[in-house]
Amino acid sequence: MTPPQPDSTAPGPLWRPPAPTPRPPVPSLLRLMWRREKDLLSLLPDLAYREMITPLGYTRRGILLVNDPVWVNRILTDHDTFPKNDLFVEALEDLVGNSMFVTSGDTWRRQRKMVDPAFSHMRINRAFDFMAAAVDDYEHRLEEQAAGAQPFSLDAAMSHLTADVITRTIFSVPLGGEASQEVFDDFMRFERQVGSIDIKRMLWDRPWSPHQQPEPVRKACARIRMHLGTMLDERLKHPEFDDIAGAILEARDAETGEPFDREGLIDQLGVFFLAGHETTASSLTWAFFILSQRPDLAARIRAEVAEVVGDGPVLLEHTKRLPFVRNFFREVLRLYPPITFLPRVAGKDTEIDGRKVKRGTMLMIAPWSMHRHEKLWDMPDRFDPDRFLPERESKQVPGSYLPFGAGPRICVGAAFATIETALIIARLVRRFDFTTLHPETVRPYARLTTRPATEIQMRVTAR
Repeated sequence: MTPPQPDSTAPGPLWRPPAPTPRPPVPSLLRLMWRREKDLLSLLPDLAYREMITPLGYTRRGILLVNDPVWVNRILTDHDTFPKNDLFVEALEDLVGNSMFVTSGDTWRRQRKMVDPAFSHMRINRAFDFMAAAVDDYEHRLEEQAAGAQPFSLDAAMSHLTADVITRTIFSVPLGGEASQEVFDDFMRFERQVGSIDIKRMLWDRPWSPHQQPEPVRKACARIRMHLGTMLDERLKHPEFDDIAGAILEARDAETGEPFDREGLIDQLGVFFLAGHETTASSLTWAFFILSQRPDLAARIRAEVAEVVGDGPVLLEHTKRLPFVRNFFREVLRLYPPITFLPRVAGKDTEIDGRKVKRGTMLMIAPWSMHRHEKLWDMPDRFDPDRFLPERESKQVPGSYLPFGAGPRICVGAAFATIETALIIARLVRRFDFTTLHPETVRPYARLTTRPATEIQMRVTAR
């Protein structure tokens, strides 16, 4: 692992946030297998950060890492030639069923059209009060922890906060009811047990080999779906609620006029809960870790919030007038993209940049390596929010930044997450100082999202 390095140009101690040390140019995947490596980041050779297209060793299915923004865009938009990878689908289908998260082609297009209105700007604006209420409750919890100087798990805290936000915005109720708490607890178990790709199967199995998730994972998924069904039934008793669940209940297929059936509703709600809390929790965990190491950046955020907001509450309109807060978080997403890998598979024999690619080859789109690529970014390992200032952003390579994916499959909740994170960062940094207890132990690990390998222990001090 590359340890944090001092930044000679900034008063804060962090120059290079933690990252795994790249492997030699041609890693021995069998050696990694022998060492029982479980982290996909450990598979990336140093060529991943220097070459636009490079094979990742030799496996039964063949793996090609693609960093070229032009080809990345083609792969992510040509769903017929490059559907979602079978290992990725298998990791999630017990949880999210036949939802838009795992489907391709016409099925995905039909579902996306039905879901998009739930995340329209008007709907997000109405959801802001739910977000603010969740942050209110979390500020009270932080006040108690600050008063007692109690250390806490930053990872768990951000997961709980974002789960509270998504529960309120989907169902109009806070995280705290029996069913919603059970969903949260089972999601946490699920995320600890399953990765986006099974490395052992990636190395040894042929494409589309049938496989089931381990029984504990399947049981956790079944419990989550049962509790989501309970929450849906309770929500149906309140047609007056104006929330995301209501928008999904009203959605109709443009061609048939049919709504989602019950299983289809649970499929989509599972996606919203997974993507709406896990990816945001991952990113906020890295954000507050970095702020604990860079008091100069925290000071800039406080100054901007004081200028734009003053001493009053942070309102929706304020979140759109906090450019440094947004650029800070964009830089967090660059170095720690919530979805580390976007695997696809060649659905037929084809060519990529003159290379013959056989049907079944795994095509690894890695925001992690793209965002740290020396041909795409200036000083790619340095944490520098000002790289997103307009005069510098205009010089960036088009298509090199994709924290929310790209093309028509770009994350449906991207705008939602942008407002939510601006609100949380502005409010918490204004009120508290964050201190990491053992920063030297922090390193990233690729699970479903880019999480710390072990929980980050944190203390807060009220300002």
